[in-house]
Amino acid sequence: MKVILQADVKGTGKKGQILEVADGFARNFLFPKKLAIEATTGNIQDISHKKAVEDRRKAKEKEEAVQLGNKLSALQIEVKTKTGEGGRLFGSVTSKEIVDALKKQHNVVVDKRKLDLKEPIKALGSYEVQVKIHSDVTAKLQVNVNAL
Repeated sequence: MKVILQADVKGTGKKGQILEVADGFARNFLFPKKLAIEATTGNIQDISHKKAVEDRRKAKEKEEAVQLGNKLSALQIEVKTKTGEGGRLFGSVTSKEIVDALKKQHNVVVDKRKLDLKEPIKALGSYEVQVKIHSDVTAKLQVNVNAL
């Protein structure tokens, strides 16, 4: 019997796959647990339509991420903080402070978890911070840390 999997089934296949399985396996296990539906022409067309819509949505998200990445790469933000002797900071500049400065100075909203700050910034100067916008898109943001 041909079925379309509605969820990942260990040892059988992944969600959206069309498989040939034993009749008893389909009727007694897959259908009652709603792990699969019968592969009729209508169901196959419905699945292919849903997949096309999902692909378009993902392409649009990636395009928006690329545009945001290009915009971020062109920007420079300035973070002002208190300093001690020798240009050392009181505390450090964290990803939250960078995101707040980005929103205030350029009106661009980015989640602080998307900034790849290896360690907090603890000295004055210019830094390049990686921003992971999308799984395939990263941008480099220029951050200048200055004294108050």
